[in-house]
Amino acid sequence: MFDLYASFIKNDRHKELVDMAAAHAKKFKLRAAKYDKEASFPFENFAELKESGYTALSVPKVYGGQDLSLYEFALIQENLAQGDGPTALCAGWHLGIVMDLVTRREWESSAFEKICQQIVDEKIVINRAATEPKTGSPTRGGKPETEAIQTEDGWLINGHKTFTSLAPIADYFIVSAQVRGSDEIGGFLVPRDADGVSTKETWDTLGMRATRSDDLIIDHVKLPKNAYVERIGWQDKNHTPPGWLIHIPACYLGIALGCRQDMIDFATNYKPNSLNKPISELEHIKNKVGQIDLELMKARYLMYGVAAEWDEFPERREYLGPELQAVKYAATNAALKAVDLAMRVVGGQGLFRSEPFERYYRDIRAGIHNPPSDDIVLQTLGKRAFEQE
Repeated sequence: MFDLYASFIKNDRHKELVDMAAAHAKKFKLRAAKYDKEASFPFENFAELKESGYTALSVPKVYGGQDLSLYEFALIQENLAQGDGPTALCAGWHLGIVMDLVTRREWESSAFEKICQQIVDEKIVINRAATEPKTGSPTRGGKPETEAIQTEDGWLINGHKTFTSLAPIADYFIVSAQVRGSDEIGGFLVPRDADGVSTKETWDTLGMRATRSDDLIIDHVKLPKNAYVERIGWQDKNHTPPGWLIHIPACYLGIALGCRQDMIDFATNYKPNSLNKPISELEHIKNKVGQIDLELMKARYLMYGVAAEWDEFPERREYLGPELQAVKYAATNAALKAVDLAMRVVGGQGLFRSEPFERYYRDIRAGIHNPPSDDIVLQTLGKRAFEQE
């Protein structure tokens, strides 16, 4: 039997991690339609991820985690998303942010150790809150309108964030805010149970409905002095690029792979009365499946190749920004094309909500709106080409 992961699982640890993610995915797949229809957050999925230790995988071993590598991160997220894309994307934000904190080491060591121990022992989850109604994605360069005012006792923060994945369950948000009286933009650690913190249910979307990426309202929230945990923008020059964002292409490739498998099963078993054989034996169906596999193969080898280079050659990381962006571009566009082709294989049956294909079709479209956008990726690659000349 053809194994999609035969080329990418390199050792016993990879196998163990993939088996963990695949076991979760098998269960999540049974619930995915329900969460999508209700646009409800997958609390049951996250309870299981916490129980298995999945949410602590990116924590350093010294604090009880598994020191997840970037390559391993891509492996598990791609597998998890084959069961439920929204759950995988949400888990990816949490795991990836921890990886980012490990890489950058900007937090005070005591604060970082505390959050890691809470992730391992108390099963907490975290996410950043950066996007706003008027500024859009921070990758476009807009400054947050959320404001932090220094007080005698600490900080007072007011603001409104959008696209806040994990909004119903996150225990902490790292909120980006302008520091009044300076040019600084900081990241402030805000507990979800702090007075003045609330969410507004605005997430009524075409796809990825179960992420519940609702609005986060920060209304005169008082924080201690040590809540200012990171500066934002200082790393724009001579910095290590955000390799952890590889969870985004991994997630959308996983959705496409899940769709591919269901499409294979459908085509193998569907035999209309106009044929004496299943549609899987038709040449034009095999051609479409071949196109799907080619698109996904190209994107996956690029993703795992870049991830391996990141892990094996740390001294090259500062130069891998364009490659990491290219992975996102290649993966999300390949996934879009693959699911579009799968819908053509399945035909009109793919339009029914009783089948999973229309959900894949909707979910996969969200990928083009995750950072970085296609135009930024192409500009980055073009700019580097001319700079090299």
